[in-house]
Amino acid sequence: MTRSAAREIAIQLGFAAAGTGEDPAAAVEAFFEPEHYASLAGEDELYGERPSKKDLDFILRSVAGVAERREELDGLIGRYAKGWRTERISRSAAAILRQAMYEILYMPEVPDAASMDEAVELAKGYEDAEVVAFINGVLGGFYRGEVSHEEAPAQEDRAEDEPPEEEDE
Repeated sequence: MTRSAAREIAIQLGFAAAGTGEDPAAAVEAFFEPEHYASLAGEDELYGERPSKKDLDFILRSVAGVAERREELDGLIGRYAKGWRTERISRSAAAILRQAMYEILYMPEVPDAASMDEAVELAKGYEDAEVVAFINGVLGGFYRGEVSHEEAPAQEDRAEDEPPEEEDE
């Protein structure tokens, strides 16, 4: 299973768990019950392959983490959703945004660019072009406002007479 497929399943499970209030771990366990999961394969090719242990771990961490930090993530969505009232944001768009923001903030093993790119690509399968552009804009603003300044080394941190480090050849 690709990481993209695991991410999409995590978003779908997070979306469903948020709607029902079900415990995320219980929702994931029930969803991947062999008989239930096998029945889904005929409905959607996304479920054609059973996730590996690594994929299941990613899905569970994502669903549980997004649920645990939902209030924080929704606050960030509200902060960067310029010109959009929070109640205007569809549930699927919010689920996609929460997943991408969670990955960026709490899953350092996932490249930030991959989280953002995948969110936009997944949104294309669920939303119209206006919402896809909105998701792209919110994630871009979020990244610039919350993340990118943390990663860039400050110029004043390096002494003026100190030469830049050379790369090994």
